Amino acid sequence: MRRQVLLFFSALCLSAALGQVSYSIPEEMTKGSLVGNIAQDLGLDVKRLKERRARIHTGDSAEYIQLNKEKGLLIIKERIDREALCAQTTPCALHFQIALENPIEIFPITVEIKDINDNAPSFQREEKNIEISESAVTGSKFMLEKAIDPDIGLNGLQSYTLKPNDNFIIRLHSQVDGVKKVEMILQKPLDREKQEFASLLLTAVDGGQPQRSGSMQIHITVLDVNDNAPVFTQTVYKASVKENSLKGTIITKVSASDADKGSNGEVSYTISHNMIGTSNLFHISEDGHLILDGPIDFEKARNYEIDVEAVDRGGLSDSSKVIIDVGDINDNSPVINMISSSNSVGEDSPSSTVVAVMSITDPDSEENGKVRCVINRNIPFKITSTSSNFYSLLTDSELDRERASEYNITVTCSDEGVPSLSSSVTLTLQISDVNDNPPVFERSSYEAYLVENNTPGLSIFTVRARDADWNQNARVSYILEDSSVNGVPVSSYVSVSADSGVIHAVRSFDYEQIKDFQFHVKAQDGGSPPLSSNVTVKILIQDQNDNPPQVLYPVQSGGSVVAEMVPRSADVGYLVTKVVAVDVDSGQNAWLSYKLQKATDRALFEVGLQNGEIRTIRQVTDKDAVKQRLTVIVEDNGQPSRSATVIVNVAVADSFPEVLSEFTDFPHDKEYNDNLTFYLVLALAVVSFLFITCLVVIISVKIYRWRQSRILYHSNLPVIPYYPPRYSDTLGTGTLQHVYNYEVAADCTSPLHCDMVDNKKKSAHRPSSSKLETARGQRGCFLFGITDWRYDRTFKGYSHGLHFYTKDTGISGQNNETASTAEAKIWESSYSFGRQCRIHRAEQREGCPSYQGENRQRDVMWRNDALCFTFTDDSGKSDGIVSHNDRNHRHK
Repeated sequence: MRRQVLLFFSALCLSAALGQVSYSIPEEMTKGSLVGNIAQDLGLDVKRLKERRARIHTGDSAEYIQLNKEKGLLIIKERIDREALCAQTTPCALHFQIALENPIEIFPITVEIKDINDNAPSFQREEKNIEISESAVTGSKFMLEKAIDPDIGLNGLQSYTLKPNDNFIIRLHSQVDGVKKVEMILQKPLDREKQEFASLLLTAVDGGQPQRSGSMQIHITVLDVNDNAPVFTQTVYKASVKENSLKGTIITKVSASDADKGSNGEVSYTISHNMIGTSNLFHISEDGHLILDGPIDFEKARNYEIDVEAVDRGGLSDSSKVIIDVGDINDNSPVINMISSSNSVGEDSPSSTVVAVMSITDPDSEENGKVRCVINRNIPFKITSTSSNFYSLLTDSELDRERASEYNITVTCSDEGVPSLSSSVTLTLQISDVNDNPPVFERSSYEAYLVENNTPGLSIFTVRARDADWNQNARVSYILEDSSVNGVPVSSYVSVSADSGVIHAVRSFDYEQIKDFQFHVKAQDGGSPPLSSNVTVKILIQDQNDNPPQVLYPVQSGGSVVAEMVPRSADVGYLVTKVVAVDVDSGQNAWLSYKLQKATDRALFEVGLQNGEIRTIRQVTDKDAVKQRLTVIVEDNGQPSRSATVIVNVAVADSFPEVLSEFTDFPHDKEYNDNLTFYLVLALAVVSFLFITCLVVIISVKIYRWRQSRILYHSNLPVIPYYPPRYSDTLGTGTLQHVYNYEVAADCTSPLHCDMVDNKKKSAHRPSSSKLETARGQRGCFLFGITDWRYDRTFKGYSHGLHFYTKDTGISGQNNETASTAEAKIWESSYSFGRQCRIHRAEQREGCPSYQGENRQRDVMWRNDALCFTFTDDSGKSDGIVSHNDRNHRHK
């Protein structure tokens, strides 16, 4: 018979209240077949299913359905047999949950399994033997075994056929519970003499498509006359038995009577097992007792229906039904299934954060199946029931990882049976750390001592801070905060190790310079954002005896002798002087003691051990020497001790002359004399060096000047330095000086003549016949250094062989008009006679004297290769210089 699988889906049913999704599929679907698009039906994105670790959870249903998280589909994992899963129970459905995390959500899913006609009706026995008396009347009934079809509805058992049907027909008799009995009815009398044996074929047919059937062979033996059939006292017997009843327990007793006598009245009982799985559970004794043969379980079957047949020796029979109710006992503990749980939860999680979701089931019934769950006390969690069999574990208050980093939460579920049964599960939950605690130093402040003169890099001490957080949040690093000590950054004094908190000295300390200082160290954790705290550290420098005493009095002088005078009349205890000394160290290192180390006469003087006072210890006599030399040693109390010595000169005399005569021959110390000789030699060497240096410089200057004059003498090109002018108000009028700029040209018609021209007035004057001599009879113009010529406005010049020309006109003439300052230029022609020279601006030559005469007077003087002019009139005086290689000539 061809087997056909019909795949169909019923309408999708969503419950808004519970968020439940239902599907309907036929049984026997192949592996990998589609059940439904769960992502679309739940309104979830496919990516969210994977990110939130979606999974299927329930007991046995997980082996039939699986979730494809990549596509958001429910698919068939294993072949589903509705008859194996639900038997005759309708409707047959799979119930499971889709669990999501972050946050935890539960979606109940129902998949209904529809029946297909995949099973044919079948009989428990392939043959049945029936003995019938030939005297059986028409209409006699003979009970037949019912066929069993695991399918339901139209796919289940529908009808029977009997072939051949000459003497018998089949009739279905409906009982009060709806179950149909199969009866074979005699419709024609039997005749043993004609036919002693007969074989019939009983066929059971279902209503599925395609139609399926099963058959049983019935063998009939015709007996002699048996007039009465057995009759049960009850049509239906009801009994009950506890599910924990032992094997051999008598459940009930059935009874049937037969009116015949003899062997025809003897009745025997048989059971017709018309329910799957009952053949090994019950049997019936000859006297009608129904006995328990195997264990029964309320959770598997709550009742059983058994057909009992009573048959006499003549083959006549009757049937009755026994309904056995299985009594539940509390034999199942609650089952805890963890649907979703977290291994850790943040300590900053708000209250009522879902930690775990679990389903609790108890197969028992009524009170035995009612469950109540609790958790251990004194923990910040609670458990609540979200639906009939779901519980959620939630946070009940704020969490603090530093107080408890881990919780072992025990969930205990108990039913209400008597006695109560319970089960428990323990969930270990880690509290994940949040950076909510700053580092805390072991002390509120630190003090450390350091002996001075330490080596740089010395470890002073260690600061420690602890962070109650965990891992990176508890990793503490130490930072030296910026500050200054006496205006110097603290980092130049100390450093701190970032990892260990060890404080090192960066420099060597001197107690006499700094006695203590303080700074701040910050401890910072590795969280994000980081938390920190500060602590004050004070370093106290301890003194070390590194300084000897210093004698303040008497002052030791290398070149002079200081003596204390003691009159010869001094009595015992006379205070001669007091040695005063200090020690810059502190404490016992600065405690000083004074001792007399050497003395000219030890019997005459003593030194106070603590105060340094030098006193006489006996009466001074005339025999005591005038010159007394005492060596006093001053020692401190350090370890090791340091000391200083001082020499005290004492003069035992009554008058100063006596003292002077004695002390003038005191020899100087050799050290002092050696130092004096050294400094004298050094001074002599320095003076000699300076003298030789000055002499060399003077000679070099003289040679340089001589060579310059020689160069100028032989050169055809003028070299005219510029000299800044100097002006003075010769009349003392207090008016401003009058300055005029001229451009001056010298036209040398002969080696000794030049013309002067006023550029401002453009007037000319022919000079007189007087001439300026040139050095060594050289021809040409030697006007090498004319600077700013300064003339008074009313000056009327005198000719001394100098001719002035204006720059633009070149007109020659007597300069008898008001003159102004000219900026001179020099030029020369290629002719040896009549050479023209243009005087350039040049620096003023130092050392040229200025001569003041009466009105309209000009003084000219040759000095140091310079021709110096002084022109004076009523309004003032102006100076000028002309370089020349002749000397000491003066012209007026």
